[in-house]
Amino acid sequence: MAKRPKFVSPDYLLIDDLLSEEHKFIRQSARDWLSLHVEPIIEEYAQKAECPTHLIPGMGEQGFFGPFIPTEYGGGGLDYIGYGIIMQEIERVDSGIRSMCSVQSSLVMYPIYKYGNEEQRKKYLPKLASGEWMGCFGLTEPDFGSNPGGMVTHFKDMGDHYLLNGSKMWISNAPFAQIAVVWAKDENGRIRGLIVERGMEGFSTPEIHGKWSLRASATGELVFDNVKVPKENLLPNVEGLKGPLSCLDSARYGIAWGAIGAAMDCYITALQYSKERIQFGKPIGQFQLQQKKLAEMITEITKAQLLALRVGQLRNEGKATSAMISMAKRNNVEIALNIAREARQILGGMGIMGDYPIMRHMANLESVITYEGTHDIHLLITGLDITGLNAFK
Repeated sequence: MAKRPKFVSPDYLLIDDLLSEEHKFIRQSARDWLSLHVEPIIEEYAQKAECPTHLIPGMGEQGFFGPFIPTEYGGGGLDYIGYGIIMQEIERVDSGIRSMCSVQSSLVMYPIYKYGNEEQRKKYLPKLASGEWMGCFGLTEPDFGSNPGGMVTHFKDMGDHYLLNGSKMWISNAPFAQIAVVWAKDENGRIRGLIVERGMEGFSTPEIHGKWSLRASATGELVFDNVKVPKENLLPNVEGLKGPLSCLDSARYGIAWGAIGAAMDCYITALQYSKERIQFGKPIGQFQLQQKKLAEMITEITKAQLLALRVGQLRNEGKATSAMISMAKRNNVEIALNIAREARQILGGMGIMGDYPIMRHMANLESVITYEGTHDIHLLITGLDITGLNAFK
């Protein structure tokens, strides 16, 4: 196994000067824990397509779950830049591990906090924050991905409970989650959120196997066959697509930061390799074409850092729109995937080996560029925002 360099964040424009001491402390604390507990094992788990769920209690202790949720519910009480920094550090190690944390924070804890009642917050959030319970998010269906409004999963009011039927697909954390925040249509066709708990009769979570991407993340289906859901498990404070889409905004924001972490790891790996690999009597980093690759990498990373930071500032102020977040997610994942591909070329044949993280990052990012809104859908969200003309209708 190649010895990985001690990681130092690329910071070409001294962006650290714009961060608080608390932000830098959060970053270093997360980095130290991940370097000790996750980096040494992540290649092994990705190779065998297994999620390292034994890490969950430690992640809870580190505050990786619900960093922006108020402390009274077990969260970290951090601002959105702090949350983004944590996601960046986690994805620097692996996108699948960041997915597990993103789902828990933005797609499970966020809707319970935002749209649940006080009883639901107190029941679920502390256990989710500690990692005692893990959650998943049921929106995408086998026939409805980019068009979630077409969902067919539905529930009926049976008097003392709801009866839920349908299925969801491509659900991170599903195989081991204790709860699922599920979006389904009521008898009037309105989309509502339900908290479904493992053990409810008729609820199953078959795992999806055979993935070439996000191999250290557990992905599954959610199947509801006449599941009786208690009425107190309905999220009372939202209806319509606004609910799940606001959760996706939170997740997409985290991805915009996380993708920078993957890009940084690929860049640093390629930079070190270019200085050590000798061809034609000199380091390959001395050749113009390799310098071009590396110079473009650091340029795109720097632009992505500024984009994520500004959206984070706006999100802290309550001014970040869905379209702004879409732009950040789309751009930052694209540059990360391009950087992974260029870094792989710099490493030549070694770039495909598990001795280095690049091929794993590249494969992971092929999922990241599609989930939480595909690359094309985010482009059309920006197009709608600037023209006022809806390409979806």
